[in-house]
Amino acid sequence: MSTQTAATAADTLRDFAALVKPNITLLVLITTAGGLWLAPGSVGWAALLATLAGTVLIVGAANTLNCYLERDSDRFMARTANRPLPAGRMRAGTALWFGVAMAATSIPVLTWLVNPVTGLLAALALVSYVWVYTPMKQLSPQAVVVGAIPGAMPPLMGWTAVTGRVEWPGLVLFGIMFLWQMPHFIAISVYRQREYEQAGILTMPAVYGLPAARWHALAWSAALVPCSLMLVPLGVAGWIYFAVAAALGVVFMGWAIRGFRATDPNRWARSFFLYTLAYITFIFAALLVDAGPGLL
Repeated sequence: MSTQTAATAADTLRDFAALVKPNITLLVLITTAGGLWLAPGSVGWAALLATLAGTVLIVGAANTLNCYLERDSDRFMARTANRPLPAGRMRAGTALWFGVAMAATSIPVLTWLVNPVTGLLAALALVSYVWVYTPMKQLSPQAVVVGAIPGAMPPLMGWTAVTGRVEWPGLVLFGIMFLWQMPHFIAISVYRQREYEQAGILTMPAVYGLPAARWHALAWSAALVPCSLMLVPLGVAGWIYFAVAAALGVVFMGWAIRGFRATDPNRWARSFFLYTLAYITFIFAALLVDAGPGLL
């Protein structure tokens, strides 16, 4: 193989990898593993690997199909303009079939090699993300609420992969991820509002105004704190997690409140967005440490 051919092949692989949005896929994989770790009982290596592989495939399918559907609007945003489709490096049909192939593989893997409940949750996540959330983004700012549902599904899928049932601790893990995404999305929509408007995507700051976006960010943050602490009375986590979650939650709400006094909304929103990433990382780290050995 010539050097030029090898370089072309590497570029093609990078473009396929870009379609699955590696950063998002990694976060989903981590939260799924968290649900697996925390669930009572054990799971064999085959089911464990099938859960993780199926999760990567279902997320990759959803992200790829999202890129396919938004290939035109992505050209208007700096963070998406260089994706393979808007940049013209890949044909739309290639991306479509790549996404369909992953979707067609992932659901059977999760259904037959893990259990039907996990497969059903994955199918719901795929449908709600691709066929409801994605087109709804240009119709209503409430699309973020719909989009948070598939985004919150991974830890619940990890839980059901072990138990085969939807139970309260799994639903609380779902709730944490759901509630966390709302201020996370609001923050990014504030400092990238102009790009979203150019792409025709309706956001809360653009439709309802910045003051309303701030109040929504605070309300969702306030709901997140007690939800995160519910894992302690449910017996999933102990006092180490309680202390960490409480402290992180207070800072979370404090950061949301800072938005009302911020003289530079974009600067506040960017810093708040970065804190939301740190928050979810440390929350799950505390959970894994406090829960102790599990999974296998």
